[in-house]
Amino acid sequence: MTTHPAAAPKVRWYHGVSGPQWVVLLIASGGWIFDSYAAQIFNVTRGDMLAEILHRQTGDPAVKFWGEVFLGIYLIGGAIGGTYFGSLADRIGRRRALSLTIVTYTIFCGLIGFAQTAWQVAVLRFIVALGTAGAWAVGASLVAEVFSPRARAQAGAIFHSTSNIGTWLAALIGMAVGLNWRLAYFLGAIPIVIVFFIRSGAEEAKSLKEQAALPGSASRGSFKELLLMRPWGPRAILGMLLASVGLGTYWCITVGGQDVAQEFLMRRGVDAATALSRAQFAYGFLINGGGFIGAISFGPLAQWLGRRKAFAVVMVCGMLIVPATCYLPQTYTQLLCMLPFYGMLTFGFHAGFAFYFPELFPTHLRGTGTGFCFNGGRLLAAGILVFSGWLKSRPGMELRSAICLLALLYLVGLLCLVFLPETKDEKLADMP
Repeated sequence: MTTHPAAAPKVRWYHGVSGPQWVVLLIASGGWIFDSYAAQIFNVTRGDMLAEILHRQTGDPAVKFWGEVFLGIYLIGGAIGGTYFGSLADRIGRRRALSLTIVTYTIFCGLIGFAQTAWQVAVLRFIVALGTAGAWAVGASLVAEVFSPRARAQAGAIFHSTSNIGTWLAALIGMAVGLNWRLAYFLGAIPIVIVFFIRSGAEEAKSLKEQAALPGSASRGSFKELLLMRPWGPRAILGMLLASVGLGTYWCITVGGQDVAQEFLMRRGVDAATALSRAQFAYGFLINGGGFIGAISFGPLAQWLGRRKAFAVVMVCGMLIVPATCYLPQTYTQLLCMLPFYGMLTFGFHAGFAFYFPELFPTHLRGTGTGFCFNGGRLLAAGILVFSGWLKSRPGMELRSAICLLALLYLVGLLCLVFLPETKDEKLADMP
């Protein structure tokens, strides 16, 4: 009789994850949650804030103008801060750099509560952006390095998806404080206590404690090596382009889902104020809820299919869900049923950046490369936003038609994936 070896038992990704590794994930995610809070609380409170400090009515054009200016300032600050702190993490270590990012965004978020003029808000928001963008680059590198190849994708997806918690927290606190917007910023300073947990509880990968012994460690955090040496240079540029597609489509398409819902209602005779209120609910809970599910699910998908195939599958589905959501629903209930899938497929793949970008670079360039890809993508995404605004404002151009055209940006992402490497189940470069 022929005997067959027993099949190996299926091992869950979290089996064998140690307590210190969970602590690292918890602390990095905590920093990212309140990072997102510091970023989003401005969007929630800016109408009341700018009306007060500019001495204008909430709907005044000056309020809208300065709101857009501050968004641009924030994007620039984020690009600079994320790139700088990523490089700093390669030079001084992940924990110290993460502590500095959290100290930066919490203190200056709290100081916004004392602001009296628009230029004070501009300066403080710029500094907040330096810290918030840096926290993602450092946190993503740290999580990637302490988890095994088998668990890295799921841990990275959990880390990235927690940003939705910060967004929901900002919305809830914004509603709770009402016109007392200063209190919302004072509360943003509380997460500085996370720094004490970082210093005492987060253990970096053992190899990071002796980075000076690594080959090439004299060039830790070197942008020259990152951009001019193969294979790191092409990977950095392609990663930046991939991030720009994700970030650009997020602002133009995912966030634009709120405008799609509002226009849908207004085409059916609902007044503008009611349509806006209902669309805000749809965006805040259905689209963002779907995005959260998509982000936390992307890790298992990437571990199953591989990194590149997972990105490709979700991007192709994103190109399909956008026109389906814009044109197929005949009732608002039908639209509401589609919006969670809209959020899931247009936002979920962002979680892949948190583990894929760190996998592209060696230890002495990991923070630098991760920060450059994600935050360089922010700058390119700003250009996409300008193009989106131009396209959506064209005479005769329907909003839903413009958003469907913008979904073709996913083709750029698919092209980038052709030239990027597959990193599934591979050890990080220079790691034991």
